[in-house]
Amino acid sequence: MRLSLTVLLVTLALCCYEASAIVCPHLASDNAGFLWEPDEAYRKQIEMYQAPAEAVEAKLQVKRCVNDFSKEKRLLLTKALTKVLVKCGYEDLERLLPLNIL
Repeated sequence: MRLSLTVLLVTLALCCYEASAIVCPHLASDNAGFLWEPDEAYRKQIEMYQAPAEAVEAKLQVKRCVNDFSKEKRLLLTKALTKVLVKCGYEDLERLLPLNIL
């Protein structure tokens, strides 16, 4: 429960950037992938940031914890993420999120 709240709060804090609250497309994609992508596909997605290997492994370790969340809890987090994205003006939700949850 605490980890899901942390993930949600970090998402809310980082989702919008600049004073205009424009959503960073990479952050939106990263958050959706964190909840739904298989580990190896997500690893490839975050390696494009050229972060140190320790940082990538740390994020994947947290992702493995999130993978243990029930589908319902991940769905709740995704719906919260979707509301934040819509409020910040993001329009390409279908590309980010699994179709069966919209």
